[in-house]
Amino acid sequence: MTTHSGHTDVVVVGGGQAGLAAGYHLRRLGVDFAVLDAQSAPGGAWQHVWDSLRLFSPAAYSSLPGRLMPPQEGAAYPDARHVVDYLADYEKRYALPVRHGVRVAAVHRDGPFLRVDTAAGVWRARAVVSATGTWWRPFVPAVPGRAAFSGTQIHTVGYRGPRDFAGRRVIVVGGGNSGAQIAADLAHDTELTWVTQRPPRFLADDIDGRALFDAATARRRALDEGRTDTGGVASLGDVVAVPPVREARDAGLLKASPMFARLVPGGVEWADGTRADADAVIWCTGFRPALSHLAPLGLRGARGRIPLAGTRALAEPRLHLLGYGDWTGPASATLIGVGRPARDAAREIAELLTADG
Repeated sequence: MTTHSGHTDVVVVGGGQAGLAAGYHLRRLGVDFAVLDAQSAPGGAWQHVWDSLRLFSPAAYSSLPGRLMPPQEGAAYPDARHVVDYLADYEKRYALPVRHGVRVAAVHRDGPFLRVDTAAGVWRARAVVSATGTWWRPFVPAVPGRAAFSGTQIHTVGYRGPRDFAGRRVIVVGGGNSGAQIAADLAHDTELTWVTQRPPRFLADDIDGRALFDAATARRRALDEGRTDTGGVASLGDVVAVPPVREARDAGLLKASPMFARLVPGGVEWADGTRADADAVIWCTGFRPALSHLAPLGLRGARGRIPLAGTRALAEPRLHLLGYGDWTGPASATLIGVGRPARDAAREIAELLTADG
């Protein structure tokens, strides 16, 4: 790998959907920038999701700025491979300067610059956009007995498909979309137990990602204007009833049990002493923002989050965070939702660069 040492106006850390959206808007504003992506090929985390994953929305409502996602033949809701192809085409179409296979280790203050350290060399930038997402930091709760369980334990990130679990006793933990989709995936070929913290709340069958984006946007607008919190997406439910989930639910195969109290060597145990045998536990328990590269800046506040104004770090105005969830822009962790905060971040950065001369 060629080592690098040089300067640019902006470094975007991460070449997935958020990084590409930032690049699109920075290019339109004439800003000099580089996108550094740890993955060896385009597509971000979409290259690593499970085989049956499908988007919550039709292609046209799952698009980055400037380029509609084309429909996938024979599929109302595109699969992950279609998304990877779309992101690769997007990167190429707009000639975005993405350097693949470059993992950012740390971002430091360096006088008038932010220094971006990588194994491929050092970049010095006048501003940085962090767009590393959450896939690389899976979260598993500290449930008693995890070390005692003798079977297989994986997180969502390690799941590929039901063939790996056919005929086995499997416990899926998690009442969100990942948990519901993976439970539905396994419902036909395994002895499935689906466990959720609270009874799963399925959205109405006619609600998909379009409505979720509208709800997230309306909530942010209400909060910004000092009005009552609308509840956003959480007010609608937890699980989008995409066709495989709907079919498994309607067939009576998605019946959730309450969360167990502990794991035991051969399975799990509830507080009343009831047990379920298991060969495998799949933790669909979410993610945390992948922000370790920003640790040298010392910006973390309450709950581990970096305090922001929009996407800009309050204590470091040269840094913007993009695509980590609603706290970095309404629905900013989605394809359709990341465009607006990416545009706002790019504009603020361009204004900063102009003011600094």
